[in-house]
Amino acid sequence: MAARFSRFRFATAAAGCFAGGVLFASGMDWTKISWAQSTTGNRPAVALRGPANIDGVGSFADIAERVTPGVVAVNTTRSVRPRATPRGRAPQGMEDFLEQFGGPQPRQQRGEGSGFIMSADGYIVTNNHVVADADQVSITLSDGRIFKARVVGTDSTTDVAVVKIDARGLPSLAIGNDETTRIGEWVLAVGNPLGLDFTVTAGIISAKGRGQEINLPNSGNFTISDFIQTDAAINPGNSGGPLINLRGEVIGLNSAIASQTGFYSGYGFAIPITLVKNVTDALIKEGRVRLPVMGVSVTRVEPEDAGINGLSRVAGVKVLGFNPADGGPAKEAGIEVGDVIITVDGKPVERVSSLQRIVRQRRVGDRIPVELMRFGTKKRLEVRLVEAESMTRLASNANAPDAAANPAAGKLGFTVEALPADLAARLRTNGRGVRVTEVSEDGPARDKIAGGSDVVLAVLYPTPRRDVRTVADLQAAIATLKEGDYVSLLVQSIDPRLGQRVVNLRIGG
Repeated sequence: MAARFSRFRFATAAAGCFAGGVLFASGMDWTKISWAQSTTGNRPAVALRGPANIDGVGSFADIAERVTPGVVAVNTTRSVRPRATPRGRAPQGMEDFLEQFGGPQPRQQRGEGSGFIMSADGYIVTNNHVVADADQVSITLSDGRIFKARVVGTDSTTDVAVVKIDARGLPSLAIGNDETTRIGEWVLAVGNPLGLDFTVTAGIISAKGRGQEINLPNSGNFTISDFIQTDAAINPGNSGGPLINLRGEVIGLNSAIASQTGFYSGYGFAIPITLVKNVTDALIKEGRVRLPVMGVSVTRVEPEDAGINGLSRVAGVKVLGFNPADGGPAKEAGIEVGDVIITVDGKPVERVSSLQRIVRQRRVGDRIPVELMRFGTKKRLEVRLVEAESMTRLASNANAPDAAANPAAGKLGFTVEALPADLAARLRTNGRGVRVTEVSEDGPARDKIAGGSDVVLAVLYPTPRRDVRTVADLQAAIATLKEGDYVSLLVQSIDPRLGQRVVNLRIGG
């Protein structure tokens, strides 16, 4: 009896010590309170990973099973000519010996991306950067079949492309509406990252309307910046694949990642499907995109801009200049530098991406109402949309020769775009200049002109000297040049330390 009592006292003391220890540890924040049992009654359940079933649409597994057959792998090959060793950099005395072999030979570069089937008769959507300049494109379906593909058209302003395969009865994906989606909704990204075919990742919509803060490579003056941000894992190879909502509908075209390493680090970006649909329809019907613009250069509104205009919110876009600098539809309509545009076509303009989205939904020639603030005074104007001056460069029919789509690309070996107003002001070019965007690896400008950092100011030869203020000016200046002719260009670097220089090229050289 005494032994049992002793054991009872020991157990009681131990339990007391344990309870005291828990209370002490809790007071020191060494433990976290959690529930081990399942919740019943009216207590809300917490979903930690993803919905098992929402609105009857099914689980992630159900959605993935339904949409994966409509996703494809895109494989490309393109010829790349290695940069030639400039004369004088080869081993001394070996220059002439090496030149007799014709310099470095082209090599085949392979690329991988994703896409999705938009119609049962073989039209497929992917990214422009996946298929641009490709010599061959092939499509692999989820069932293992492989088809050669024809590029129908591309648009670098939205990074959208359409390819076509000869097949019927394909499982196409349903198109959703990105405008009705909300931040925080679950999404799936489907594609072929890092060579891992038909991979599905899940996440949420982290933000909408992401724009110039992303700083995408090779973005130009007319590049669209209106992205859906998601934390669903997107890696190289995902480009061109669909972003799917919980109804199994495509709401975006996966295009880019935000990473210092080049691999997934938390955020990816997709092009809104409403914009993609407009572009793909135009590419299929016309082979190119007619880009409507207001002819105005804008930037985001700062608190001081809102204050001086009596705005209660920091929203809208501030006018910096016009394109072309001395005119254009916006200037003709009465818009002035410093104005803050707050609505276009009756829709609020929150940021630059909002303005781009609204304008891209209209057509060249449309007249749209614009509401703006001018130092506290509200004004209502009407602007007629025109086709972007440099669309002959930015959107091309893949079936047309490069030289026809862009004479500068075919003759000089580089492409150009209108010089952004803010850059023109910084460089003090006095209205002159077009910015070089891309330089062909096997064209006459290789190793002499740098894409993204050089600005063509004037054509010095053939005489007479002509200032280059627009893309059309440069094209007109070289229109009569033929194989073997020379051209002399005045070029300025955007790096102030490098300044101006004269670049002489030989057509076809």
